[in-house]
Amino acid sequence: MDWLKIIQECSQKMRKEALKFYGSTEAAKGFGVGAGGDVMKKIDLAAEKALINCLNNHRVSCTLISEESGIKKIGSQPSEYYVTTDPVDGTTNAVHGLPFSASVIAVSKGPQLKDVEMTIVSDIYHNIAYTAQKNKGAFRNGTKITPSKTSNIEEAVIGVDLNTFRIRELQTKLERLFKRGKHFRHFGANALEICYVADGSIDAFIDIRGKLRVTDIVASYLILREAGGIMVTPEGDELNFPLAPTQRLSFIASSNKTLYEAIKETLT
Repeated sequence: MDWLKIIQECSQKMRKEALKFYGSTEAAKGFGVGAGGDVMKKIDLAAEKALINCLNNHRVSCTLISEESGIKKIGSQPSEYYVTTDPVDGTTNAVHGLPFSASVIAVSKGPQLKDVEMTIVSDIYHNIAYTAQKNKGAFRNGTKITPSKTSNIEEAVIGVDLNTFRIRELQTKLERLFKRGKHFRHFGANALEICYVADGSIDAFIDIRGKLRVTDIVASYLILREAGGIMVTPEGDELNFPLAPTQRLSFIASSNKTLYEAIKETLT
């Protein structure tokens, strides 16, 4: 079974459905709280439905783990593969027509982050696809990618997610980093921002809120590592979490070890 071709096709169909609602009032219609804890929007459900239909068309057996509808068994042998998805990462951007959101798909033979073998993160608005296979590198629209070599905080472009009601607590943890760095960003779709670290567009991305779901980073985690970058817990431990819609985590994603160590030092 050629899983890479399958998820590439699924991703394109998800993109097509999401674009029907991109920036429209229809996109924002709520349909209850999803498995991940956020309100499910019409644009999310349209993309998820396209994924499920695509998997069914290929007659695959898998356990689907979705940020929206939770866990679904597909086919006669659903424990054979696990397909983890965030149908639209950056839903708020998509609802408002902002050109930064992505569809996320990861395939594994086990229910842990370490088991992921093949992934795609598709930029919905710009039709750019980041893909990776374990031990085979990472690619942007078929071209191999590598992270930047920027190694000091002063020159680095660093993404930081500050979306939390505990902003004062987070600001205290990040104060030393903010004093040293000059170029901080956040675009609103973490999966895609990690891919930007992978291809050298930015140099690092930090999320230490403890609220991001594993479904958001499941695909870009492998993409960054296969590109040659680093993505670990703020303490420096390997990321390995259950592939569950409710699983939360914190991380530092960096283009190289030297920059990671410099960032880590400011947080301790």
